[in-house]
Amino acid sequence: QVQPVESGGGSVQAGGSLRLSCAASGGSSSAYSMGWFRQAPGKEREFVGVISRFSTTRNIADSVKGRFTISRDNAKNTVYLQMNSLKPEDTAVYYCAARPGPMSIRPADFPSWGQGTSVTVSS
Repeated sequence: QVQPVESGGGSVQAGGSLRLSCAASGGSSSAYSMGWFRQAPGKEREFVGVISRFSTTRNIADSVKGRFTISRDNAKNTVYLQMNSLKPEDTAVYYCAARPGPMSIRPADFPSWGQGTSVTVSS
């Protein structure tokens, strides 16, 4: 199983941008669909985006569609989440997860998780 490791979180003002990275160690990330999820304080973990093994299919949550983009570079075993036009409600810990084979938007379908990276958006 690959082990995802997130980076790139931080604090930004509303309207700003951040790019999160997820490095998958311990295997070839091309064998895995990769997803991004987030969890705000006091809320359940929610789906943000997912990308198939060879980037042929991507799915982005309606709440971030048009602002967030998911991409991957299998040569670097890395998945990215580009976040633009950030809003205070995007404040959360963002998690990267890996799932062998086909995509899913359900957190329970992903067996491998990173430790998370915190994103804070101030108004």
